[in-house]
Amino acid sequence: MIRSCSQREEGRTDSRREKRKTNFPHIGYNLDGKKIFKPIRNKDELDEFLDKMDNPDYWRTIHDKQTGSDIILSDDQVALVNRLQRGQFGDLHFNEYQPQVEFFSSDVMLHPVTNRPADKRSFIPSLVEKEKVSKLVHAIKMGWIKPKRHEEAGGRFYDLWANEDCTTSLARLKMHLPAPRAPLPGHMESYNPPPEYLFTEEEPWEQQDVSDRKCPFVPRRFSSLLQVPAFPRFLHERFERCLDLYLCPRQRKLRTVQVGGAVKSVAWNPNASLSLLAVALDSMVLVLSPSLADKQIVSASERLLAGPQGAEPAEEAGPVTWTDTEGEELNQGIRLKIQHPKPVQQVAWHAKGDYLASVMPDHSSHLQVFIHQVSRRRSQNPFRKNKGLVQCVSFHPVRPYFFVATQRSVRIYNLVKQEMTKKLQANSKWISSMAVHPGGDHVICGSYDCRLSWFDLDLSTKPYKMLRHHKKAVRGVAYHRLYPLFASASDDGSVIVCHGTVYNDLLQNPLLVPVKVLRGHVITHDLGVLDVTFHPSQPWVFSSGADATIRLFT
Repeated sequence: MIRSCSQREEGRTDSRREKRKTNFPHIGYNLDGKKIFKPIRNKDELDEFLDKMDNPDYWRTIHDKQTGSDIILSDDQVALVNRLQRGQFGDLHFNEYQPQVEFFSSDVMLHPVTNRPADKRSFIPSLVEKEKVSKLVHAIKMGWIKPKRHEEAGGRFYDLWANEDCTTSLARLKMHLPAPRAPLPGHMESYNPPPEYLFTEEEPWEQQDVSDRKCPFVPRRFSSLLQVPAFPRFLHERFERCLDLYLCPRQRKLRTVQVGGAVKSVAWNPNASLSLLAVALDSMVLVLSPSLADKQIVSASERLLAGPQGAEPAEEAGPVTWTDTEGEELNQGIRLKIQHPKPVQQVAWHAKGDYLASVMPDHSSHLQVFIHQVSRRRSQNPFRKNKGLVQCVSFHPVRPYFFVATQRSVRIYNLVKQEMTKKLQANSKWISSMAVHPGGDHVICGSYDCRLSWFDLDLSTKPYKMLRHHKKAVRGVAYHRLYPLFASASDDGSVIVCHGTVYNDLLQNPLLVPVKVLRGHVITHDLGVLDVTFHPSQPWVFSSGADATIRLFT
């Protein structure tokens, strides 16, 4: 700021000096100190005009204010002024595109310009860089920094002949549903609608509910299109359209099968090469082939239900009866009926898809669990003695183990050796549900006394951790197949999703962290959420409640 102010002052003083010089009658002094006067200029405006019209050199003549004389510019001086006005160089012979002078040649010579030996520090590793690298490695191990994934070059390709299971991208492409188009405008939305579309004064459009109205606006009539004002609900209408597209109101019904009664349990066959469904209906288990897959999978399912060719029909195993369906039931997809002596509460499939287990809880009888083989149509009762009221059962995903949950404990049986290998003590009054981890080494149990028990089969027969997140009875638990997630449903109307990481290192305990509390069901007759399950491939949760609704949380 100081320099700029001084420069301004110097400019002002120079301008003042120039004005003084022009105002004085003399232009300077000689050696004797006498004034040198300016030449007398006798030309007026008329002489100036005549000189401009008659003098051919008038356009190159300039007036010197200091000496008061007229100077005629030469041709070279005029050319210089023209070049400067065009932004060119003043020197006519200057070449602005002359070749560059290379001070250093591109050829590698024997003796370079600098041949100084390397420093000693160039041979010693840097301690600062070592410290930075160690911090980055520690951050990567802890998961604070995630390295960038390099995408493969080229486009994406899909295998047309791949299996259409839920894990492949081909199934996702074939199950794509396009967004619904907006309905076209009708006569009611015209600027000059017919009289029958106009509302009368007696029609209470504003007092009606939004769902009961014929249209979301009041039709109006205009004599010309130029008189139509701006649509006041334009932004609101566009916002609703965006919500419709975002919330995906598109649906596709699979099939509707009328079974003629209350369904207690439903289980899909976990084998990807089969398309079968088991349904518990009163004292009967129905095996359905819904035909919702490829022709090869449907044909494989039909061959499994038909049994071995040329084999004699299997004998009835005590109170269990196998029957084939006919007529309308066969057309709906119901293939087999397995009649039980008592009402069935649960059905569970084996991982290979051939065996099916059913549960009939009863204190007075030892016929509580049956294991059925679909291919041979045989049933067996694995337990001859009553060791408690059976609540639920499950197969091990990999090994030939069978989990049986009673009121107080969970028994694990080896189906090959036909013996009990382990007994898990839940430390709860009444077990309500059970789920086995996809790896097979961990089990969670929900109980009616608001507890959730996590068992580590390699660690102990007692719970590794007890979770008391719910305020009322826990009625359902579930693991996710792919993601480290598990969920629990309770009568308090909530579904709690937790993060459960299981490590490959046997010395490291599982990490259990609550993630989200999901609410949406209405408590009906002191009952909340009855069951919960995960989507096989997506991180989505399905829950069924006592309010007769099934809700999807994403």
